[in-house]
Amino acid sequence: MMQPNVRTGAALIREIDETKVPYGMVAIWFLGQVSVVIKGGDKVVYVDPYLASSPHRQFAPPLLPEEAVNAGYVLITHEHSDHLDPDTIPSMAKAGNKTVFVAPGCCLEALASMGVPQERRVHAVTNEWLSFGDFRVKPLPSAHEELEYDEKLDHRYVGYVLELNGVKLYHAGDTTVYPGLIETLRAESLDLGLLPINGRDPFRNSRNIIGNMNYREAAELAVAAGIDTVVPTHYDMFAGNSEHPGYFVDYLYDKHPAQKSHVMARFERYIYVSGRALK
Repeated sequence: MMQPNVRTGAALIREIDETKVPYGMVAIWFLGQVSVVIKGGDKVVYVDPYLASSPHRQFAPPLLPEEAVNAGYVLITHEHSDHLDPDTIPSMAKAGNKTVFVAPGCCLEALASMGVPQERRVHAVTNEWLSFGDFRVKPLPSAHEELEYDEKLDHRYVGYVLELNGVKLYHAGDTTVYPGLIETLRAESLDLGLLPINGRDPFRNSRNIIGNMNYREAAELAVAAGIDTVVPTHYDMFAGNSEHPGYFVDYLYDKHPAQKSHVMARFERYIYVSGRALK
């Protein structure tokens, strides 16, 4: 079993808590895979927190699950264990007694079994805004690798548009580019997009590894959707399902040199500054 990185833990939580994020900005901490912490104003949002000490990881998690006590909101994109982590959610549910968990319908029973009470479980119904005071979130369908819809549970895979502290960002979760996604994202006038780049192929499919867009598709999606700044995700956690983020940067440099991007170092704090912060 891998042990948490000795440089992080409580120090990382303290950095999140003490970071001041003025209006028009968000701070993002990259925890690996698609797992991030997003802070705007006084709101702290975890997306797909994956803190399991699994031997399959290429690096140790930055936190123990019970250290993640500062989450106001947890957004889950789907039920795969590196997104809805059974080693992480129970501790977060116990430690943060006011944390709100938002998830697709197919995940709600699992959240209940992990100790999240009903009043703190919110169904992520796609294409409908959820409002939490001055923080809003809209789940969007994701295709991992296909769209999967159930009349009662809604879409199995989702991403999220977040309106937070004067910034609008999109966390795709796991998805490929499907018909209508470009138009949907363009209509949101996104400041920031977090997109998976690990791709897919028949060899991984044969090992039941479900894929995502590759780095070329992610780059082209960001440009076509008019996303101001794009951040690649889902490339670093598992040796058999990874990608070099440098390919993503090189592709943008060659094809779309005006497209802004940022590759996050492991556990980095990245501050995104929108034009609204400067007014």
